[in-house]
Amino acid sequence: MTTIKDLAKAAGVSITTISRALNGYSDVNEKTRKRIQTIADEMGYRPNAVARSLVTKKTRTIGVILSEINREGAKDSLAFETLCGINDRAVELDYDILLFSTNPKKQLSKSYADLCKERNVDGAILSGLRLHDPYLEEVVHKTNFPCVLIDIPAESRNVGHVTTDNVRGATAAVNHLIGLGHRRIAMINGHDEAAVSQDRLEGYRLALAAAGIPFDPKLIYNGGFKEEGGFEAMYGILYQHPDATAVFSASDLMVLGALRALERLGHRAPERMSIVGYDDIAIAAHCSPPLTTIRQDRYEMGYQAAQLLVDMLENRDIGRKITLQSELIVRQSTAPLSV
Repeated sequence: MTTIKDLAKAAGVSITTISRALNGYSDVNEKTRKRIQTIADEMGYRPNAVARSLVTKKTRTIGVILSEINREGAKDSLAFETLCGINDRAVELDYDILLFSTNPKKQLSKSYADLCKERNVDGAILSGLRLHDPYLEEVVHKTNFPCVLIDIPAESRNVGHVTTDNVRGATAAVNHLIGLGHRRIAMINGHDEAAVSQDRLEGYRLALAAAGIPFDPKLIYNGGFKEEGGFEAMYGILYQHPDATAVFSASDLMVLGALRALERLGHRAPERMSIVGYDDIAIAAHCSPPLTTIRQDRYEMGYQAAQLLVDMLENRDIGRKITLQSELIVRQSTAPLSV
């Protein structure tokens, strides 16, 4: 294996000059740097990542912290799509990623800063946190360690965030139902600890208000972003609000349960209930009926999160907030209200 000493001997310069040239220091002139790089390429030199980190004080490694990964989440594949976006952009920028799984209990036993320091990462991307998770409190108020949050609206010098416009997306979903003639529109939300739940509820309320439809809190059910939660919520809507003709769900995964509840009671969408979901997961186009939903690009969210974190690590003067747009995808789970 070619070492830095071999390069120094072949180039006729000091080891220090070799190191500074390969690590991009400005005190090595461009002609010398190019000559050293050519020699390194010809000799098949590969830098030692540990040694390089000691010189640059950076590991070029990003931590990716995902909260509460579970088997049910495999159905929506959102975490996987986000991770793919992070990985692809990190590779393009010559960074590695290190994946961690966490939950509120783990967060109490080991702090965010300690986790990142122990694993020797330069910064981290966090996804799936709840609003009162210990890590969120820490990254916003107690640490200077760089991080990017996905779907949590917080920003500072060391904290950035990436999300989609959830208020606008939810408003588009409910406006679609209103445009089809529906007035009694229920909502299956996620849970109160999710920032996106609050935003999507706000979009629901704004759409109703703009159409002159009174907001009825009894029409709001939480399904916990789980299929079984959607099943139970739809049961409640059908039994407690038989006059409801449409539902906006804060996730497609909950719609899968809602559709199962309709079928169990001898109903179908959209004949009995028009339904709009959120996310446009892979199965949304193939369930029965194909689902009208709000598409958000989780891959692009991950891609932009990696870019934003690297920009922060490399001290670029950029904004700390990225908001992506969503899109209404109309399929067969919604229909005009039959009078």
